[in-house]
Amino acid sequence: MKLGVNIDHIAVLREARKIADPNPMDALGIVKRAGAEQITIHLREDRRHIQDADAINIIKHSPLPINLECAMANEIIDIVCDLKPHRVTLVPEKREEVTTEGGLNILGEQPLLNATIQRLQDNEIEVSLFIDPTLENIQTSKELGVEWIEFHTGKYANVYAMLYGNLANTHHTIPELDLSRKVLTIILEEELTNLRVLSGDAMELGLKVAAGHGLNYQNVEAINEIETIEELNIGQSIIARSVWVGLEQAILDMKALLIR
Repeated sequence: MKLGVNIDHIAVLREARKIADPNPMDALGIVKRAGAEQITIHLREDRRHIQDADAINIIKHSPLPINLECAMANEIIDIVCDLKPHRVTLVPEKREEVTTEGGLNILGEQPLLNATIQRLQDNEIEVSLFIDPTLENIQTSKELGVEWIEFHTGKYANVYAMLYGNLANTHHTIPELDLSRKVLTIILEEELTNLRVLSGDAMELGLKVAAGHGLNYQNVEAINEIETIEELNIGQSIIARSVWVGLEQAILDMKALLIR
């Protein structure tokens, strides 16, 4: 499994004080040394973390390919076409969201998607679509002519946290909690099966499949077992762990879970 390390949360910490430290640029060599295959950044319209200067410097100096996540806003696409990262992953954005809440509405935005994808590909930029895992989304992505799709794994991560978080730590036998465990276990297995089947369908259509959102050291191994998913993009959990063990060790710990 290939690992893309999202370094946005380094910039989140910097922007909390509006100073120059920590600098996301300092992560580039560490990410490569730890064995990751890609660096991911999200240039948001509201610039809440990664700034234009970050994107310019990271793309210019990174020893690894850059996967730049962005919305289909003209201003952002203009910047991206000038910078020419290795890949652009098109994602939805809302000003009020804490983090990306779901996949693109690709069925409802096909004209804009067509124009944006064509423009990026004309600039020799590989394109990925961040989508919810449904067959219709996969088929539409294929029709749109992109090289990659990335499954939003938020539902899987949320159900996993409910099953092995608060409920798992309750040491009593209240019938309602037992029922909740059974229901959540079924939902979790259904979501894993859905990801497994749909990633296989996407591969058969010639699409490359990545996954990301909410993945961490506890829940990633079941996703790693899906062989038709070839790349994971993970950020918050790695940066959070780095507070305690350092960034290089945090990446090494994640890479150890992704051995196939």
